[in-house]
Amino acid sequence: MLHYSNMPLDRGSNFRKDPSWLKAQMSAQSKWVLVKNNQTLFIKDTPKVSYLTYQQVAHLDLTSAIFVGLNNAKHGVFALDVSDLDESVLSPLIEGAQFFDIRQYGPQVTIKYASIAALARGLCYWHATHRFCGRCGSKNRSVEAGHSRVCENENCKHPTFPRTDPAVIMVVTKVFADGVERCLLGRQAAWPIGMYSSLAGFVDPGETLEQAVAREVKEEAGIEVDNVRYVASQPWPFPSSIMLGFFAEATSEEINVDKEELDDAKWFSREDLEQFGNWHEEGEHLKLPRTDSISRYLIEHWRTNP
Repeated sequence: MLHYSNMPLDRGSNFRKDPSWLKAQMSAQSKWVLVKNNQTLFIKDTPKVSYLTYQQVAHLDLTSAIFVGLNNAKHGVFALDVSDLDESVLSPLIEGAQFFDIRQYGPQVTIKYASIAALARGLCYWHATHRFCGRCGSKNRSVEAGHSRVCENENCKHPTFPRTDPAVIMVVTKVFADGVERCLLGRQAAWPIGMYSSLAGFVDPGETLEQAVAREVKEEAGIEVDNVRYVASQPWPFPSSIMLGFFAEATSEEINVDKEELDDAKWFSREDLEQFGNWHEEGEHLKLPRTDSISRYLIEHWRTNP
């Protein structure tokens, strides 16, 4: 199963709008995930998310707490953004723990806990970046257990909901004249040296996912494609995307890289990919993306299924 995609919690969508029900979930058995500046609290020197008890956080202002869901024991799990807390208040809470970007641990984090932590991080980010109404500019306040915000201007009261930006990510393949099937991978200049990955891009308004795949491949690498096929999706709240994975077949082979989009793009055979980590190109190892990403999933799916 793809990382960040196995949410084990009951989101309580039918109940979380009820303030009385929500208050009842803030019980002694509730669990609390702390987020600070988009980093999640982990038990120190481990890939284990640190869950605080209600007793540990009860003295804090919990009006901005976000209900994440109910665990198997039917106890509430909450996220709390502590970015604005003074160190004197925060330090006693995080003794024996430290804040990390969850992606630093990546696949080391158990899939279900990674899914919870990623959702908590994504919701905290959304609240931090939507403090004001996009319609009139007045302040927004959190409602519906942190799953909506509403404008405080009585003449507006515009509701806002957490956003998810759809992005397509694709492995493009082609059988060449020598009979060898190759896939198209690219790299951005900001990535670790030698890393190549699937092409990707955001979906434009008014286009289908298949159209987005074809457009992005053409824009980034100058390659025409058809037979676009959906494979899988992955939540990617870093900060607010869902990655929609596809395969596509190239109808052209000459690469023309848009340097504003990619630093480089190349065709690789399955045999080539087997040598990643051993190859040296201009003195650097070639490498694939991290194993917790849908990009790696798509590449491995193609590599192991000739």
